[in-house]
Amino acid sequence: MEKTIETLMLRSRWLLAPVYLGLSLALIALMIKFFQEVWHLFSHIFSATEAEVVLVVLSLIDISLVGGLLVMVMMSGYENFVSELDSKGEGETLSWLGKMDASSLKMKVAASIVAISSIHLLRVFMNMDNVDSEKLMWYVIVHLTFVASAFSMGALDRITRH
Repeated sequence: MEKTIETLMLRSRWLLAPVYLGLSLALIALMIKFFQEVWHLFSHIFSATEAEVVLVVLSLIDISLVGGLLVMVMMSGYENFVSELDSKGEGETLSWLGKMDASSLKMKVAASIVAISSIHLLRVFMNMDNVDSEKLMWYVIVHLTFVASAFSMGALDRITRH
Protein backbone atom coordinates (compact mmCIF):
# COMPACT_ATOMS: atom_id res chain seq x y z
CA MET A 1 0.00 0.00 0.00
CA GLU A 2 2.80 2.44 0.92
CA LYS A 3 4.62 1.76 -2.35
CA THR A 4 1.44 2.42 -4.35
CA ILE A 5 0.81 5.74 -2.59
CA GLU A 6 4.42 6.83 -3.10
CA THR A 7 4.30 5.87 -6.79
CA LEU A 8 1.03 7.78 -7.28
CA MET A 9 2.44 10.84 -5.51
CA LEU A 10 5.59 10.74 -7.62
CA ARG A 11 3.68 10.36 -10.87
CA SER A 12 1.17 13.06 -9.95
CA ARG A 13 3.88 15.67 -10.66
CA TRP A 14 3.04 15.17 -14.34
CA LEU A 15 -0.26 16.92 -13.68
CA LEU A 16 1.79 20.14 -13.68
CA ALA A 17 3.06 19.57 -17.23
CA PRO A 18 -0.12 20.91 -18.90
CA VAL A 19 0.03 23.94 -16.59
CA TYR A 20 3.53 24.81 -17.82
CA LEU A 21 2.45 24.12 -21.39
CA GLY A 22 -0.48 26.49 -20.82
CA LEU A 23 2.00 29.20 -19.87
CA SER A 24 3.44 28.90 -23.36
CA LEU A 25 -0.03 29.74 -24.69
CA ALA A 26 0.01 32.84 -22.48
CA LEU A 27 3.37 33.66 -24.05
CA ILE A 28 1.75 33.50 -27.49
CA ALA A 29 -0.96 35.90 -26.25
CA LEU A 30 1.74 38.30 -25.03
CA MET A 31 3.51 38.09 -28.38
CA ILE A 32 0.30 38.99 -30.20
CA LYS A 33 -0.30 41.94 -27.85
CA PHE A 34 3.34 43.06 -28.27
CA PHE A 35 3.08 43.20 -32.06
CA GLN A 36 -0.33 44.85 -31.83
CA GLU A 37 1.34 47.63 -29.80
CA VAL A 38 4.23 47.84 -32.32
CA TRP A 39 1.72 48.12 -35.16
CA HIS A 40 -0.18 50.82 -33.28
CA LEU A 41 3.07 52.70 -32.62
CA PHE A 42 4.22 52.73 -36.22
CA SER A 43 0.79 53.43 -37.69
CA HIS A 44 0.57 56.63 -35.59
CA ILE A 45 4.26 57.53 -35.32
CA PHE A 46 4.00 60.84 -37.22
CA SER A 47 0.96 62.10 -35.32
CA ALA A 48 2.01 60.86 -31.85
CA THR A 49 3.65 63.10 -29.30
CA GLU A 50 6.96 62.17 -27.70
CA ALA A 51 5.19 61.29 -24.45
CA GLU A 52 2.80 58.96 -26.29
CA VAL A 53 5.71 57.19 -27.99
CA VAL A 54 7.50 56.80 -24.66
CA LEU A 55 4.34 55.35 -23.10
CA VAL A 56 4.02 52.77 -25.88
CA VAL A 57 7.72 51.87 -25.59
CA LEU A 58 7.28 51.42 -21.84
CA SER A 59 4.34 49.12 -22.59
CA LEU A 60 6.58 47.09 -24.91
CA ILE A 61 9.24 46.84 -22.21
CA ASP A 62 6.57 45.79 -19.72
CA ILE A 63 5.32 43.06 -22.05
CA SER A 64 8.85 41.77 -22.65
CA LEU A 65 9.55 41.63 -18.90
CA VAL A 66 6.35 39.66 -18.31
CA GLY A 67 7.32 37.35 -21.19
CA GLY A 68 10.74 36.74 -19.68
CA LEU A 69 9.11 36.03 -16.34
CA LEU A 70 6.77 33.55 -18.00
CA VAL A 71 9.66 31.72 -19.69
CA MET A 72 11.61 31.61 -16.46
CA VAL A 73 8.69 30.20 -14.45
CA MET A 74 7.68 27.81 -17.21
CA MET A 75 11.12 26.32 -17.84
CA SER A 76 12.55 26.22 -14.35
CA GLY A 77 9.23 25.19 -12.81
CA TYR A 78 8.96 22.29 -15.23
CA GLU A 79 12.55 21.26 -14.55
CA ASN A 80 12.28 21.62 -10.77
CA PHE A 81 8.90 19.97 -10.30
CA VAL A 82 8.18 17.70 -13.27
CA SER A 83 11.17 16.44 -15.24
CA GLU A 84 14.65 17.46 -16.32
CA LEU A 85 14.70 19.11 -19.73
CA ASP A 86 16.92 17.29 -22.19
CA SER A 87 18.06 20.06 -24.53
CA LYS A 88 21.67 19.03 -24.96
CA GLY A 89 21.06 17.15 -28.20
CA GLU A 90 19.19 20.04 -29.81
CA GLY A 91 21.97 22.58 -29.38
CA GLU A 92 19.63 24.96 -27.55
CA THR A 93 20.59 25.56 -23.95
CA LEU A 94 19.91 28.29 -21.47
CA SER A 95 22.75 29.11 -19.10
CA TRP A 96 20.48 29.32 -16.05
CA LEU A 97 18.54 26.12 -16.78
CA GLY A 98 19.30 23.41 -14.27
CA LYS A 99 20.91 25.92 -11.89
CA MET A 100 17.77 27.60 -10.60
CA ASP A 101 16.19 25.97 -7.58
CA ALA A 102 12.83 26.97 -6.11
CA SER A 103 14.44 29.57 -3.83
CA SER A 104 16.36 31.34 -6.61
CA LEU A 105 13.28 31.16 -8.86
CA LYS A 106 11.27 32.84 -6.12
CA MET A 107 13.85 35.62 -5.87
CA LYS A 108 13.95 36.15 -9.64
CA VAL A 109 10.15 36.27 -9.76
CA ALA A 110 10.11 38.86 -6.96
CA ALA A 111 12.75 40.96 -8.72
CA SER A 112 10.81 40.72 -12.00
CA ILE A 113 7.60 41.80 -10.29
CA VAL A 114 9.40 44.83 -8.85
CA ALA A 115 10.78 45.68 -12.30
CA ILE A 116 7.36 45.30 -13.92
CA SER A 117 5.79 47.41 -11.18
CA SER A 118 8.49 50.06 -11.70
CA ILE A 119 7.73 50.25 -15.42
CA HIS A 120 4.01 50.48 -14.70
CA LEU A 121 4.59 53.22 -12.13
CA LEU A 122 6.76 55.12 -14.62
CA ARG A 123 3.94 54.90 -17.17
CA VAL A 124 1.54 56.29 -14.57
CA PHE A 125 3.94 59.15 -13.79
CA MET A 126 4.27 59.92 -17.52
CA ASN A 127 0.48 60.23 -17.65
CA MET A 128 0.13 61.98 -14.27
CA ASP A 129 -2.16 64.72 -15.58
CA ASN A 130 -4.89 62.11 -16.15
CA VAL A 131 -4.46 60.22 -12.85
CA ASP A 132 -6.25 61.04 -9.62
CA SER A 133 -3.82 61.83 -6.78
CA GLU A 134 -5.38 59.22 -4.47
CA LYS A 135 -5.03 56.60 -7.16
CA LEU A 136 -1.41 57.66 -7.68
CA MET A 137 -0.79 57.26 -3.97
CA TRP A 138 -2.11 53.69 -4.11
CA TYR A 139 0.11 52.89 -7.10
CA VAL A 140 3.13 54.05 -5.10
CA ILE A 141 2.02 52.11 -1.99
CA VAL A 142 1.55 48.91 -3.99
CA HIS A 143 4.94 49.37 -5.66
CA LEU A 144 6.66 49.97 -2.33
CA THR A 145 4.93 46.86 -0.97
CA PHE A 146 6.42 44.83 -3.83
CA VAL A 147 9.86 46.33 -3.14
CA ALA A 148 9.61 45.66 0.60
CA SER A 149 8.42 42.09 0.14
CA ALA A 150 11.18 41.34 -2.40
CA PHE A 151 13.74 42.81 0.00
CA SER A 152 12.30 40.78 2.89
CA MET A 153 12.33 37.57 0.84
CA GLY A 154 15.96 38.21 -0.05
CA ALA A 155 16.89 38.87 3.56
CA LEU A 156 15.08 35.73 4.74
CA ASP A 157 16.72 33.68 2.00
CA ARG A 158 20.13 34.97 3.02
CA ILE A 159 19.47 34.21 6.69
CA THR A 160 18.28 30.66 5.97
CA ARG A 161 21.26 29.88 3.72
CA HIS A 162 23.72 30.75 6.50
